Amino acid sequence: MAGEGFKALSGPWRLLLLGDGSPTRHLRLLTGNEVEIELIGMKKEATPCKDAPPEVKELKPPLLRRQVWLKCGEYTLAWAESWWNFNEAEKHLINKSQPIWKSLTEDKSELFREVDGLALMSSPWLEERFKKEGPFWSRHYRFFRKKRELTVIREVFNPKIEIWLGNTPRIKLQIE
Repeated sequence: MAGEGFKALSGPWRLLLLGDGSPTRHLRLLTGNEVEIELIGMKKEATPCKDAPPEVKELKPPLLRRQVWLKCGEYTLAWAESWWNFNEAEKHLINKSQPIWKSLTEDKSELFREVDGLALMSSPWLEERFKKEGPFWSRHYRFFRKKRELTVIREVFNPKIEIWLGNTPRIKLQIE
């Protein structure tokens, strides 16, 4: 997903959705507030759920699925889920209440992020939490370390971040 075909998205939205930077860091910089994690759950999965990104199949089972809300101050600005090989999760997610980026970069080792897909998602439980009607922009990507997949992450963003990034279309974008 190089981003050349997404001209209908403003520059700031392209950076957030298609860039290889940390969304938790971006949210902190945009809002001026630390990102707090509200852990929804972490559980072992024998096989990925049916709506998991296809890249999850590249991870070696058994899998661990983690779901969180990302909050800055009074706002819940994103929902995220990640899939891990269970042993890798045990090694890297020591502090369950901190963002993944912070956990993975504490030892200053190299990571590579590859954005694999964008989508517009709608769900009553997201609408309830975001206090907005969907659809919501979503992306999924993989982190690599030493040339192998470490985790697959999906994030769904609250339109409330339009306060900082400007409005964005919530219609299917045509790749130009």
